[in-house]
Amino acid sequence: MDGKIININREILRLSVPAVVSNITVPLLGLCDTAISGHLGSELFLAAIAVGSMMLNVVFWLFGFLRMGTTGLTAKAFGAGNEIEVRKVFTRALTLGISVGILLIAFQIPLLNSLGKLIGAEENVRSLVATYFSICIWEAPSMLATMTISGWFVGMQSTLYPMIIAITVNIVNIIASLVYVYMFGMGFEGIAYGTLTANWFGLLVAMVCVFKFSRGKRIFCGFHELIRSGGLGSFFSVNANLFFRSACIISVSLGVTAVGARLGAMTLAVNAVLMQFFTLFSFFMDGIAFSAEALTGRYAGANDEVMLKNSVRHILFWGLMVALTFTVIYMVGFSGITGLLTDDAGVRVGVYDMRVWIWLLPIVSVWAFLYDGFYVGITMTGMMLRATLVATLAFFIISLLHVSDGKIGIRVVSNHVLWSAFLCYLFMRGAFLAVMWRSSRTKAMSRAAE
Repeated sequence: MDGKIININREILRLSVPAVVSNITVPLLGLCDTAISGHLGSELFLAAIAVGSMMLNVVFWLFGFLRMGTTGLTAKAFGAGNEIEVRKVFTRALTLGISVGILLIAFQIPLLNSLGKLIGAEENVRSLVATYFSICIWEAPSMLATMTISGWFVGMQSTLYPMIIAITVNIVNIIASLVYVYMFGMGFEGIAYGTLTANWFGLLVAMVCVFKFSRGKRIFCGFHELIRSGGLGSFFSVNANLFFRSACIISVSLGVTAVGARLGAMTLAVNAVLMQFFTLFSFFMDGIAFSAEALTGRYAGANDEVMLKNSVRHILFWGLMVALTFTVIYMVGFSGITGLLTDDAGVRVGVYDMRVWIWLLPIVSVWAFLYDGFYVGITMTGMMLRATLVATLAFFIISLLHVSDGKIGIRVVSNHVLWSAFLCYLFMRGAFLAVMWRSSRTKAMSRAAE
């Protein structure tokens, strides 16, 4: 048993570390685009990059199920030693990702109009946002296809290749943007074309990695095998649940921004800084969640309940240690980190006033990250959707509703209430899944045994 425990810990680190490194490289893209646009001679370019990136992120976050669903289904097939099912999941996911990407391009105008109204950019920024969006939307097929390939790699117990792909995309994006803007004199449009080039190059790199990883084995399945063989219903069921779950998560993210905006520009700025604390923590927790997806899926597929339980127990331990570490870092270094993020005295005072929520954030939210990973691995996505729906409802009730003189109304809440609602939402997601874990695990193992 000791040998198995050592192996599990080694596997958790092997899967988690590359994923964390991949996550940490992500801010480099935004930093580069912001730096370039900030030297183009007008603050309008900075605003357009911020709004355009947000609009694209909303679209791509909504289809994040392509990564998670592919990971869970692939991990179970890998654990069961079912190479045919591995090929079917890969082919279906890649086909779906590319098809969705093509549809996004086809409907780019109504998408642009709808998201533009939702975000509400100023008139003098809208034309620049439209330019940025209309160029970058052509990356949709490559972005979603690469997302599915990364998910497939995690399911195949490898996060090294997704790390290579992510770092490559980031480097190419930076170089291409600099070349287009300064060497080719393309100005603002050069930033968008740099992102577009990087994502299509990333897909090429991803496919090369797939062929290298497969070592000459067959990767794709034929049309008959893809459509008429079993597993198609499960594929769409898993991904549909994850799609609506993503919609709930996006609604909460937009809700935090929208309610914060109603509280004023200063609160909006304060929350932007506070969210960086959450983002930094999520970089590490997502890495551990990747190992949770890979290992629970693998052992559920292999119908190995002993190793499944050991994996869950040790992943919970690692996750708790990371959460406690971040709690200490945030308590001891809160002022220093805030100073690195902003030098505005008013914003720093506002952030310091909210410090208790950041101190509580790691230990409250860690369970949502970990149990999301467990449930993705065993592909019990219906339970994930129900947990997220309940937590989302709680967020909006706490943040928007109040009772006065026996009447229920809507008001602009304080920022403390908003963050209590956000932490409640994160905690309820994890707590709901934790309570249902035993029965969900038993059901997943029964399915694997059939």
